[in-house]
This record gives sequence, structure tokens and C-alpha cells, in this order.
Amino acid sequence: MGAVGGSVYHFLKGLRNSPNGARITGGMQAARMNAPQLGGSFAVWGTLFSTFHCTSAYVRRKEDPWNSIIGGAATGGVLSMRQGIKASGRSALAGGFFLALIEGAGLMANRFAPQMLPPLPADDPNMAAAISTGGGGFPGLPQPVVSPAEVPSSSSGGSWFGGLFGKKEEKKPSGSTGMSEILESFETPSPPIPSFEYK
Repeated sequence: MGAVGGSVYHFLKGLRNSPNGARITGGMQAARMNAPQLGGSFAVWGTLFSTFHCTSAYVRRKEDPWNSIIGGAATGGVLSMRQGIKASGRSALAGGFFLALIEGAGLMANRFAPQMLPPLPADDPNMAAAISTGGGGFPGLPQPVVSPAEVPSSSSGGSWFGGLFGKKEEKKPSGSTGMSEILESFETPSPPIPSFEYK
């Protein structure tokens, strides 16, 4: 993302700053020289942010917007540590503030998004009748009988990854939905990896 965005930005900047007759070449040269540096910087920032975000989520045992804010502040502080303590503190505050703005915008978008959606078609009596009679298919035609497929439950008590981070297994209700049945398929053990060694 950083390399692509940097290529576009530096190409346009080189196009603008080059003399007449060499604008395309100047734009390509500027993009070729500067985009990899911006892409690498973006990759380092993203790696540090993900590390601090996941560490914060693990230590706090919560997944909330504070993890992103803490991750942004720590990333800003670490990346500017070579300039000294004051610069590192200012960058940490700026990183935390910037991520707080992003998280706040995301929360506001999630809060107001359902109000902007059109009403659900369940208010339509024809649609409600179709849903109550089995849904799917075309109205007026006989509907095929569909029986829910049973997914065998895994015999293991959970995955090793879930136990590694201390996640407790939750009791499943008897009337499980299709989504939980699909997700149970990830708990089944994988087939053994073949060995290609010569004997």
C-alpha cells in the first residue's frame, strides 16, 4: 500500500517538477527512486503497530479501541526514539491522537450506519409470507425440502491455539446455528503431512 501510494504521489510530484519535454521520464524516475523507501517505511510502521496492538490486546485481555490507541502511541514513540526523549514523547502523543481520531471516526460510522440504511424488506407482507413458508426459491412454485446437514463434532477439547492464549471453551446451545456448525470444521485435525524421504 505504501509502495503503490508512494509511486502515484512521487510520479505526480516528479511530473510537476520536471522541465518540459522530460516530464514523463522525470515522474517515472522520481517514483522509481522514492516509492521503495516510502513502501519500506510504511511496512516498518505497520509491523510495529501490529506488534504493539496485539501485545496490548494480549496483556489487557480486551479487544477495544484502546489497543489501537496504545499501539499508535507506542509506534510513534519507538520510531522517533533516535531523536531523543522529547521528540519521542511528542511523536507518541501524535500517534495516539491520530489513532484515537481514526477509532472515533470508526465508532461514529458504526453508530450512524444503521440509521442510514433503508428499512428491511420484512415489512412487506409478501416477503414475510415467503420467509415464513421456507423462504428461498420463487413464490408460487413448490419449494424443495432442505434438511440441515449435520456436522460431526470434534472429539478434541479445543484447538491448541485457543489453549495457548487462555481462551476458555464456551458451552454451545443445543439449537446451534449454521454459522457455528461451519466454524466447528476448523477444529477438526488436519490430515498428516506426507513424507517424501527416500528409504
